[in-house]
Amino acid sequence: MQSDGGRFGLVNSLRIAVMAVVLFLVSIVLIPLQLLALRFDWRLRRRLPRTWHRIALYCLGIRVHAHGALDPRRPLMIAANHASWKDIVVLGSLADVVFIAKTEVSSWPVFGTLARLQKTIFVVREEKRRTGDQVNEIAGRMADGEVVVLFPEGTTSDGNRVLSVKSSLFGAAAAALPKDAEDAVVHVQPVAIAYTRVQGMPMGRYYRPIAGWPGDIGLVPHLLGVLRAGALDVDVTFGETADFRPGDNRKSLAEKVESRLRGMLLAHLRGRHRP
Repeated sequence: MQSDGGRFGLVNSLRIAVMAVVLFLVSIVLIPLQLLALRFDWRLRRRLPRTWHRIALYCLGIRVHAHGALDPRRPLMIAANHASWKDIVVLGSLADVVFIAKTEVSSWPVFGTLARLQKTIFVVREEKRRTGDQVNEIAGRMADGEVVVLFPEGTTSDGNRVLSVKSSLFGAAAAALPKDAEDAVVHVQPVAIAYTRVQGMPMGRYYRPIAGWPGDIGLVPHLLGVLRAGALDVDVTFGETADFRPGDNRKSLAEKVESRLRGMLLAHLRGRHRP
């Protein structure tokens, strides 16, 4: 006779298989359409990724709870804390955004292809001679009304804290300032991503590795761990926007963003958030 644990494992495996098939079928429908949208620069290219991200979250069993709203003003940069690849799917499901990522991401299996389809801006931090071109691309995309997402910690954390925010990464915000406008301003909105519950229960120490993505764990094993865990709740808080103007100090902006991110993240992790 098969044990309850064995039956649960079988059901869970079947669920994962079904969700994988669903996501695959959705992808083979949306990807050609997105390629056409990119080829002819249709506005649809900005909206289709959000549809894909929402379906992906459903298949992964991730439930997103948004607090606050995206700032409607432009140009707008989102500065978010970064725990794992899941952050991209979560933010991508809430708004039509474009991400800034290190160039290595473009060569990742599956995720690299998806990043290129969303017109991710790839940057090579080690090659300073290319910095100007990369910053100009970011500025151009923001001037065109696109919302650019920056992970200013520069790397992933364990999901329990906010690492030091690197002020140098806000160079793109400075470059996006209109050169000929007296009231030039770029709006930088901190957005905190907190993974808080598994199967409706507070996420304890055992499940915390699912929130973050430690560097010593491969992408596929981590993805399977998320799928096996089942329902995962993530709280996303849109914080108070900081206005960045000509002459403003990037270090001060970084400190302000870091403080707001840390406060919002800890409020959710400690269960002290107030709607």
